[in-house]
Order: sequence, then structure tokens, then C-alpha cells
Amino acid sequence: MVDASSITALQDRTTDSWHRTTVPEPLPSVGEETEPTTLLCRIELQHRANFDLWHEEDKARDPRATDPAIAAVKHAIDRINQRRNDLVEQIDAMLLEVFEPIFRVNFDSPLHSETPGQMIDRLSILALKIFHTREETERTTATKEHRLKNSSRLAVLLEQRQDLAAALDGLFAEMAAGRRRFKLYRQMKMYNDPELNPAIYQYGQKSR
Repeated sequence: MVDASSITALQDRTTDSWHRTTVPEPLPSVGEETEPTTLLCRIELQHRANFDLWHEEDKARDPRATDPAIAAVKHAIDRINQRRNDLVEQIDAMLLEVFEPIFRVNFDSPLHSETPGQMIDRLSILALKIFHTREETERTTATKEHRLKNSSRLAVLLEQRQDLAAALDGLFAEMAAGRRRFKLYRQMKMYNDPELNPAIYQYGQKSR
């Protein structure tokens, strides 16, 4: 079983590593891993989806981007966001296997409104915000006022992550004690499904 500190350490370590590589090596696709997948491996894959999503969105905001380039980025964002959400569900499914025996006995314990996977996703985004905000505090081409402003933002982000990490550890403890549970509700994303999105199925494309 993992705890929040191991999750945030993994997210910080990989964020730094991926930014030091011009073209980070692609991670295996979901379901195509050659080794048994641990929970931390799934968390790393999910964080990488957020990392890739962050940088694709930056491309879309480039004022020099052409219309075809923006269209290509939009399609990439849709694919990555689907992967991100799929991995959140897979993290929750793995955790549910661990806690299901406890939930079965304590079936009337209160439901938590947010799943652990959703909280881990939020920690992932915070890790990226912290990395990029820290960059701005050290950017020599920026003004002193800019660096100070981002130092204040960084302090807030670090406090926010600390609070969220503590809440995640608290949820793990509550679930282990049978005092709290969660359900895995599929997010039912429709925009990438050729059977559900009229922008796709009106052209007669088949499911793959």
C-alpha cells in the first residue's frame, strides 16, 4: 500500500526528470506493459498523461500556432485526456481490490464524495504547477516583481498540496478502519466514443 508522501515524491521526481529530457521516452500504453503493473506504476502513467496534456495545451496557446497545428493539438489533447481519465479509474480499481473486503463488512460506512484516484490526479496537477511556478521564481529574464509574485504563488501551491496529501492519507486510514468507503463510478466520457458523439457518428465512422 502506498501513502501520499511516496506519491508526491514520485510525481516530483518524474516531473523533474521528464523536463530534463528534450523528448521524454514514451511510457507504455495502457494494457501494453511488459511487466506486472504496480499501483505506483499506474500512478506514474497517470502523472505522465497530465505532463503530456500540460505541454500539448501550451502548444495550443502559442500565438504563432497555425490553424492546422491547433487542430492537431486539439485531437492530441482529447486522446491524452481520455487516457488520463482511464488511468484515474484504473488506480481506483486497484485500490478497490485492496479495500473491498473491508467495505463489504462495513457496507454502511459513509461514502467519500471524491475517489482516491481523483485526489491523486489533483496531486499530479499540483506537482506540475509547483514545478513551473518554481521555474518562474528563478527566471533571470523576469523582473524582481514577477519572481516575488511567483514565490507567493509557490507557497500557496505547496500548502495546498500538503493539505491534499494529508487528506488522502486520512482517507486511506479511514478506509482501512472501515469508517469510510468509495465507489468506482465510471466517468462515461462521450466525446471520443464514435457511437456517442454526433460529430463523429454522423459521418458513418465505425467503432474500433
